[in-house]
Amino acid sequence: MALVGMLHYRKRPHDVKKAYAFAAVAKMEGISFFYFSYQQVDFQEKVIHGWIYEDGQWIQKEMGFPDVVINSSSPKTKRQSSILKCLKNMTILTSHSVGNKMTVYQKVMKGGKFKSHLIPSIKLTGLKEVHHLFRDHSKLVIKPFSGNHGKDVFFIEKDADHFLLMEGIHSQRYQSDEFISWIHELIKDRNYLIQPFVSCQTQSGLTYDFRIHVQKNGQGQWEINLIYPRISGNGKKISNISSGGYRGEWIPFLKEEFGDDDEKLKRKLETFAVAFPAHFESLYPYSFDELGIDVGIDQNLGLWIFEVNWRPGSRHREFEVAKRMLPYCLYLKIGSGK
Repeated sequence: MALVGMLHYRKRPHDVKKAYAFAAVAKMEGISFFYFSYQQVDFQEKVIHGWIYEDGQWIQKEMGFPDVVINSSSPKTKRQSSILKCLKNMTILTSHSVGNKMTVYQKVMKGGKFKSHLIPSIKLTGLKEVHHLFRDHSKLVIKPFSGNHGKDVFFIEKDADHFLLMEGIHSQRYQSDEFISWIHELIKDRNYLIQPFVSCQTQSGLTYDFRIHVQKNGQGQWEINLIYPRISGNGKKISNISSGGYRGEWIPFLKEEFGDDDEKLKRKLETFAVAFPAHFESLYPYSFDELGIDVGIDQNLGLWIFEVNWRPGSRHREFEVAKRMLPYCLYLKIGSGK
């Protein structure tokens, strides 16, 4: 019987909602499952003081090292990173990083197949990149190489010798020399990219995008978990749910926003959701268990890739995620020959 462990930075599974879903699905699939945190790994004794779910409650129990580890959260400290590195040499990890936004952009560009869906992106080093993109575009966006939840994203418009900078619902106007100083301060300790702003708005003027959540199944094949629109609820140009947006149902959304083009766009999104993950994975030396791909549809019905995430959220879909993840863990064990 396969032994699967779920690794998380939280000490107790009681505080991690999806741990219960994973334990329940594992029981139905005949897979031994336990939860553990970094501090519960004992390399010297070669045991893990993990948690199993029995008789309606979590019970702490001494376990051996699992065949497969669902590394569902990133390490928070150097010590945790060291523990994860050691585990990687002893077992199979399900999740691997896709890298930052610029890494993803460069890989997809080099891969060629989906480069027409990429928004041109340049590393921000000063005003020259801003002027370069303003030659052909009226609005630009600045994003951190590494960031999430739509934080530290800035939108720029140009007006004669002034620059209008927008973050969230706040805006500020800068003269050229002031804007140069702002850029230099911004990039002093962190890498940012700059790209044309692709407008995706509902008929009522709210910003939105589509989250495509895909997962590997028990045969190691990609499946669509869910596609849904994320719509800004507060006038922001960011549709991320954690930044004040909300989630909708994608098929009614397509019908309401695109009318007779709804079926065409449904097929476009589904075709992309099936084809892109396999190609994207081929650009890396390792496999992925799940991806969250954020895309937009412009006014000409063109599809644009905004971001690719390797640990997409699963709030309210914990069982849907677990139903694919646990059989995939078994597939990884069988494939490893262990």
